[in-house]
Amino acid sequence: MNTQVFADIFTPPNVRYILIGLRTTLLISLATVAASVALGSVLALCRNYGRRFFSRIASIYIEVFRSTPLLLWILICVFMLPFGTYLFRGGLALTLYTSSVIAEIVRGGLNSIDKGQFEAARSQGFSFLQTLRYIVLPQCFMRIVPSLMSQIITTVKDTSFFAQFAIAEFFFNSKNLMGILSKNTVVSSAHIFVLYCFIALVYFVINFSLSCIVRKLAKNEQGLSLHPEQ
Repeated sequence: MNTQVFADIFTPPNVRYILIGLRTTLLISLATVAASVALGSVLALCRNYGRRFFSRIASIYIEVFRSTPLLLWILICVFMLPFGTYLFRGGLALTLYTSSVIAEIVRGGLNSIDKGQFEAARSQGFSFLQTLRYIVLPQCFMRIVPSLMSQIITTVKDTSFFAQFAIAEFFFNSKNLMGILSKNTVVSSAHIFVLYCFIALVYFVINFSLSCIVRKLAKNEQGLSLHPEQ
């Protein structure tokens, strides 16, 4: 393999094209996680503390989405929704799916809170909503940060599904370079190997960095649990 292969692939226009796709991937991942945390938290609260009707609706939503493939929901949203761009539809499908996973993560955090804290808060004059806002939810989110970070890693990787629908995210743009290269040069197996290794490397760098953050947070949480007086 010679340097000409790298010179063919990583020209300034090609690099800009790849970076545009990477920016889209990161933005859609960030938007999906933010929306999923909000929706997932509401679902978890409804399932744990809502009236029977709302609890049942939240349970059905969570179980339906968690028990079916993400790709199926992307197909449904991309081809059946009458509004929005393909990117919006794909992002909506990813959000609906991811929120069901995050709902269970948040619910696990809520269930880990000692029930006695509700009684203690009530004795101090806190309403139920005030107890959730000032006492329960802050503790819950502190405990589930590592799990949430792990789900962010999964979400970043899940955006690669969008490439199957010609949505111009990182994976699609990177693969599409083969077609761009074929117009000006003979594409060899070396070009394909280098390009796919590059795609894997970028995903690895992003997700490994997030994994390191997860391990650090998990270690800090373990340290706090062992030394609560600190």
